[in-house]
Amino acid sequence: MRKLFSSTTAFVAGLVLVAVVGALLILPSNDYIFLPDEAHPVAPLVSVPGGHDPKTGGIYYVDVIVRKAHLIERLFGGLHEGADLYPASRINPPGGGEQERRQIDIQDMRDSQQVAAAVALRAAGKPVVTTPIGAKVEQLFLHTPSVGKLEPDDVITAIDGQPVKTRADVIAAMAKHKPGDTVAFAIRRGRTAKVVNIKTIPEPKTGRAIVGISLTNAVDVHLPIDVTINAGDVGGPSAGFAFALDILQELGRNIVRGHKIAATGEILPDGSVGAIGGVKQKTIGAREAHVDAFLVPAGENAQEARRYAHGLKIIAVENFPQALRALATLR
Repeated sequence: MRKLFSSTTAFVAGLVLVAVVGALLILPSNDYIFLPDEAHPVAPLVSVPGGHDPKTGGIYYVDVIVRKAHLIERLFGGLHEGADLYPASRINPPGGGEQERRQIDIQDMRDSQQVAAAVALRAAGKPVVTTPIGAKVEQLFLHTPSVGKLEPDDVITAIDGQPVKTRADVIAAMAKHKPGDTVAFAIRRGRTAKVVNIKTIPEPKTGRAIVGISLTNAVDVHLPIDVTINAGDVGGPSAGFAFALDILQELGRNIVRGHKIAATGEILPDGSVGAIGGVKQKTIGAREAHVDAFLVPAGENAQEARRYAHGLKIIAVENFPQALRALATLR
């Protein structure tokens, strides 16, 4: 009887253990996990009229796999090489969730493709027209009046009824206000135009009136040729730099010279290369693709990339022309 009881108890305990482990393996937590993804060639995604893919080497882009972490990953974060865990509050936009973040990422990707084409075509000596159309909201800061009123990628087109064309125009308009004033922001969100009234608060250090946003310039791009990029479900702006390099390569300028070159960074209309996130995972992804060099935004991004390079050549760049000069001297 004692033996039968012990066997039954062990069997039940085993079932419970299997159920617990199974739940840990499949149930999501509230945190997100960042995982490396091997760098991908850009050329198959880009179509340039009359363009040619390099016969050897090429430009590679790097991305990060972002998903909800399973409970077991949340409890034991070191299950994957290069994994990082983040709370949802650091990943999703303030006041929004995963769906809003995904929409922002897709729009950022579309914008980066247009800017990449403009920068590459201009570097190739082709006429490109960029027209300032407002100030784009890059980020909302938690616990500020902008949360729930504005969204990332909103384009501010007027303040208090006065048109604005650039980020500097917004700064000048806000300088006329005192904390506590209500400011009328005319915005374009996708295909919708609206006016949003937001009460300002004092900036902690300077006391000036703010609503809690960071901005970049929004431009309308007119290209002399039709460049198309099909990035599938990849989102975010960080592949823009790689797209610009590949477009220039396909236009006939041999910038890779047989090398496999990975690149990451947000390409801006003036050719600057802006900082991005997930550098740890992207550096590992570049290593896994066995590229010859990895071009990374200068500053903290490049410093972090060097920590995970493990022999991979890291080239820190501030702008597109500098990147081209660096590639021209690569051995």
